[in-house]
Amino acid sequence: MTYKNGIEALILAAVRDEPLHGYAISKRIRLDSGGVLKFGEGQLYPALHRLEEAGMLTAEWLPQEGKPPRKLYAITEAGISELQRHVSQWKQFADSVGQALTGTKEVAHV
Repeated sequence: MTYKNGIEALILAAVRDEPLHGYAISKRIRLDSGGVLKFGEGQLYPALHRLEEAGMLTAEWLPQEGKPPRKLYAITEAGISELQRHVSQWKQFADSVGQALTGTKEVAHV
């Protein structure tokens, strides 16, 4: 998994339960990671646009009284499938790193 794909997977995970605007997505990722993962606008918004163009997210402008409208992003069925693929790849990666670090290899039980 590359860094670019990593941020996109984190965005998809952030909006899997409800549509969010950009700042709320960034905040959700930061909170869900215990404050470890922080993304600036220069990283977040290009990734949001890529996901929208790829059909993984939909976007809708939400008017606000006395404030500029906010763009809300929601995950699509294609985005859910992509998120599931990322989760599977991450689990495989994490298992492999764990095996390499500990020198153990789990034996598949049949």
